[in-house]
Amino acid sequence: MAIELRHLRCFLAIAEENSVTGAAARLGLTQPAVSRTLAALEAGLGVRLVDRSTHHLALTPEGRSFREKAAVAVAAFEDALAAARSAHRPLRLGHAWSAAGDFTTPLLRRWRQAHPDVPLELLRIDDRTAGLTRGAVDLALLRGPVDAPGLVVELLHREARVAAVPSDSPLAHRPELTLADLRDQVIALNTVSGSTALDLWPAAGRPVATLPVANTDDWLAAIAADRAVGVTSTATVGMHPHPGVRYVPLTDAPPLPVYLARREGPGHPAAADLIALAHEVARG
Repeated sequence: MAIELRHLRCFLAIAEENSVTGAAARLGLTQPAVSRTLAALEAGLGVRLVDRSTHHLALTPEGRSFREKAAVAVAAFEDALAAARSAHRPLRLGHAWSAAGDFTTPLLRRWRQAHPDVPLELLRIDDRTAGLTRGAVDLALLRGPVDAPGLVVELLHREARVAAVPSDSPLAHRPELTLADLRDQVIALNTVSGSTALDLWPAAGRPVATLPVANTDDWLAAIAADRAVGVTSTATVGMHPHPGVRYVPLTDAPPLPVYLARREGPGHPAAADLIALAHEVARG
């Protein structure tokens, strides 16, 4: 069987979503179609890439190794297409939430002034790499650890963390909070692109109740409805104000690193200029 790019895209979507159902939704396909494409890829390679023997989908050792190679192949294809297009095509900057925080508007305005012939498109994409590994964007602003293969990552800056609590909660009237103050609360966790996990708390004092959500909008709605509280960075305060949510400084939470990432190899001709400008804007 001839292995095509669609097989690789399908496998990468499954690997990123950890779910055939999630991959189908992302790709706009039916779940059976995704399952058939994965089975065809495995048959063509002669190896099993995904372990279906447990309740939770997981990559096999061969699948983890192939994921890196498949990501590089798809990225190379996207870069080849990009090179054939005009050098003045839009430069796509992905983010999963909060963009560059307070630096977003200065970055966009200064880019437009310096590069009026290269539009900068800011795209919110709710996945772990904000669309970067699947070629949906040229660069991405990512928060927290970045372990996807085939990416070049630069630290842009660090953001302080804050608690997000219902605006009518007793916690909302405190000038500051600690992680221990949230220990007995239900914690809303964005399991798709969020940066908060239970290991943020000391092992002996971790919350026992969580509420998984899929994106920032659902996260805010859950907190405003008094179903949970959350932890985020100061960037969220300005980028996602909500009348039902109050942001309170967390005094003992470690800062959150913000990275600017790109794929390995040739990319958009203006990518290096945006990276340099982002560092300049972040330095103030």
